Amino acid sequence: MIQFRRRASVALTASMLAVSAHALPMVHPLSTIHDKVDDSNRVTLHGNTRPEATATNDLGAVEDSRPMTSMLLQLKPSEETQAALKQYIDDLHDPKSASYHQWLTPAQFAEHFGVAQADVASVSAWLQSQGFTINGVAPTGLLIEFSGTAGQVRKAFSTTIHRLSVNGHSHIANYSDPQIPAALSPAVAGIVSLHDFHPTPHHVARNQGAKYTYAGTNGPVHALAASDLATIYNLTPLFAAGYSGKGQSIMVLEDTYLYSATDWTIFRKTFGLARPYPYGTLSQVSPAGAITCTNPGFQGKSSDPGYGDDGEAAIDVEWATAAAPNAAIILAACLDGSGDNTNFGGFIALENTLNGPASGLPSVVSISYGVAEASNGAAANLAYATVYEQAVTEGVSIFVSSGDELAASADDGNVATHGIGISGFASTPYNVAVGGTDFGYVADNVDPATYWSATNSPTYGSALSYIAEIPWNQSCAGSLLAAFEGLTPAALCNNPAVTSGSGALNFLLNAVGGSGGPSGCATGAPATANVVGGTCAGYAKPSWQVGIVGNPSDRVRDIPDVALFASAGFWDPYYTVCWSNPDTNPSVGGGYTCNGAPSTWAGFGGTSVSSPIMAAIQALVNQKTGSRWGNPNTVYYQLANVEYGATGSAACNSTSVNKASNSCKFYDVTQGDIVGVCSTRNARNCYRPSGSNARYGILSTSNTVSQPAYSAGTGWDFGTGIGSVNAFNLVMGWPTTPLAPAAQ
Repeated sequence: MIQFRRRASVALTASMLAVSAHALPMVHPLSTIHDKVDDSNRVTLHGNTRPEATATNDLGAVEDSRPMTSMLLQLKPSEETQAALKQYIDDLHDPKSASYHQWLTPAQFAEHFGVAQADVASVSAWLQSQGFTINGVAPTGLLIEFSGTAGQVRKAFSTTIHRLSVNGHSHIANYSDPQIPAALSPAVAGIVSLHDFHPTPHHVARNQGAKYTYAGTNGPVHALAASDLATIYNLTPLFAAGYSGKGQSIMVLEDTYLYSATDWTIFRKTFGLARPYPYGTLSQVSPAGAITCTNPGFQGKSSDPGYGDDGEAAIDVEWATAAAPNAAIILAACLDGSGDNTNFGGFIALENTLNGPASGLPSVVSISYGVAEASNGAAANLAYATVYEQAVTEGVSIFVSSGDELAASADDGNVATHGIGISGFASTPYNVAVGGTDFGYVADNVDPATYWSATNSPTYGSALSYIAEIPWNQSCAGSLLAAFEGLTPAALCNNPAVTSGSGALNFLLNAVGGSGGPSGCATGAPATANVVGGTCAGYAKPSWQVGIVGNPSDRVRDIPDVALFASAGFWDPYYTVCWSNPDTNPSVGGGYTCNGAPSTWAGFGGTSVSSPIMAAIQALVNQKTGSRWGNPNTVYYQLANVEYGATGSAACNSTSVNKASNSCKFYDVTQGDIVGVCSTRNARNCYRPSGSNARYGILSTSNTVSQPAYSAGTGWDFGTGIGSVNAFNLVMGWPTTPLAPAAQ
């Protein structure tokens, strides 16, 4: 039964909400603004101009009278407050601490870790002196929503708003980095968005990914059903044991409501989830709060400017319920108060949820969107890190798709020209970054009958067991694909069948697959647009990631953390999605119905599918343990350390593990890579063989030496993190006596 309600009403136990008096942090926000505001003494907020704001795309400045509504100013707490918050988060996950699992309520977070009210008042007064209207202030003081005109933005922030034409689409954006009075800089990080470029949904439609499938010689194509997922990742015995998500809530963040909520019902009924799991519900909400959140309704019409991605919404709600069929699925989406929708609605929905009633906090959250760190900008990167940080203190676990652009997130899956980079949505130390795998039997010349039954069950399942995995990579630069063709990656990428516009394999000229890499531009500003460099710096490596076998000593946060199947049918299987949007415009890609067998439905892959599934598995952990877990990476990595040790675990190698029965919590994916093709004409992290004049090379950490970015290996790797999961072993083996943090 689909239930619509404005805010989730999943009840939390008193123990989840209470914070004992002795465990509360003994800190309160300190003011950082001490000097008189002098508009003539200014500082530049570097790293806050979109890379598309160039002379090539410029159509000129907008008129001064143009309304600019729902702008978000990101504030920052004092260094002392931030240090205390980091320590408190460590204590929340340390079983030896009195604060262990003493999650804060939204009000308590605001009281102890927000911005000093004096600073909020000073910044607000300056905005009002510039003619802006204050629409709302987050209870934490970390965000101020304000509105005005383009002329007021030009005067106050010394930057003009321009019209841009990018790939045939009209946009607006600030044309230079904004400036503010120096006196405000200790408290002001920047403006989250002065543009209308939206984050990228991390899904790939099957009609883009199934062109290199070898189904013609290896049997039928396998469209994943919900029971296939349950078999492959060992969810079935969890459901039988009563762990199916009852009492848990999974929030997926979107920018639109579904085209039809009936699609979710059909998905559950077709795949046999509705009757045995009657507590599963779906709600679509627009969380009210200090930041304007307008009910978006359905925003998936290609004829509407700034339309949302309802295909992404369908993927998220359906595959979340597949992995936790008795959980409450909450689609949270907003439009901001701007007619241009200059802020991602999912961000606003999360911000208002985490600052709303404690009873409305979800168990877990999944985000299937992203933007490269170097493109997102310093203020927006901080905005996401800050809101995830708050979520962790409230016990809410955040899962984010790592991306579908291999190690080149700034290139959106095209031939890489901007070098190595990762998504700023996924790179923070406060979220679980979920990468993508593919199934390796075709690449390894293994008969598909090893893993698939020749007939379907009544609920369309045919998987027989766990299936050996490889990193999801559908680029000509992938080593497994090149070996399958009897070539080196460089030779395949420069083969006329690939390089010719009419070549049979031209579709391989891409950098599409599960993303991974080191954080490189979470702060600072690139010297070249979209390229990690200049004053860029990555997030520091979190303590829980230190010491895991395979993780490099690079001193920065690396992603992904875990990975699950995410292919769009490249080597054979893909995910089926009931998505009945009839709009066949290529920008939407609909036109499917859900009337026939699931093999006739829409087909997708992408880390946007693996993220809500992993979030749902964590919801099962929460149900089993009766507790929230904040940032579950603190436990994932400890469990992986035990399993892999110093040299890895041959017994849990994805390729050779006992597929039917094993004790592995994680499957170590050790073959394959996430190497994409790159242009040697724009040689950034691009290697071509010595003496070659080849146009295309492979993404590499060196231009002169082949150092593929990146190969799978023992333990943690940039392709799949610590690997994929055996859900039953992970949930049932979750420590009842929590492991202490590893000694550093």
